[in-house]
Amino acid sequence: MAVSQAEIEALSLSLMRAWVAGDEKALKKLVARDAMMMVGSLPPQLLDRPSFLAAADRGFACTKFAFREVFVRTQRKSAWLVAGAELELAFGGKVWSGPFLITDLWRKGTIGGWKLADRSLARLDTDDRIAASVAKLQLWNKS
Repeated sequence: MAVSQAEIEALSLSLMRAWVAGDEKALKKLVARDAMMMVGSLPPQLLDRPSFLAAADRGFACTKFAFREVFVRTQRKSAWLVAGAELELAFGGKVWSGPFLITDLWRKGTIGGWKLADRSLARLDTDDRIAASVAKLQLWNKS
């Protein structure tokens, strides 16, 4: 049976809620053992699962989030979620907030169901001329 967009979106929402709540048990249940997170800083930085779980416990907190546009594509036992989101992330005393792009790769395992395999977080450019320029390149968008 194929997974629905709503199921994958619910998984990502559960992960975000667990992060906000600081619920390490829920995070461990949702994040695959070999998961990686790419953080869109300059230069980009990687966090593996142990690093992310430890960081979430030591001050890399998501204090607020709201998903905006959400797109899900499925392929057999994998699903890719891409979402525009408003995030507020805290690194100790520093706050990183605003519009972000979140990409999640979810994999269905034989044991334990769906797990987050990869996540990417990157700030979005707020220059609306870029979005308009890209929209003009879309062959299906003739407006």
